[in-house]
Amino acid sequence: MTENIDYTSANAELQEIVSEMENSEISIDELDIKIKRASELLKICKDKLFKTEKNVQEVLEEIRNYSIGNAK
Repeated sequence: MTENIDYTSANAELQEIVSEMENSEISIDELDIKIKRASELLKICKDKLFKTEKNVQEVLEEIRNYSIGNAK
């Protein structure tokens, strides 16, 4: 089940986890939990980017079809 979180929040949380890992601020005990959470956040971001790209492509196709239809 995908969590109801917006892209900006998911990306910000993901960046925070990455920063903690880079700065060795995560204990070994927390690492497993953080890695799983990062994986969830990556999936959320990827899904939202895919849906946005699909929507943009649909709009561009509609504009293209409209332009072709009016050119006749």
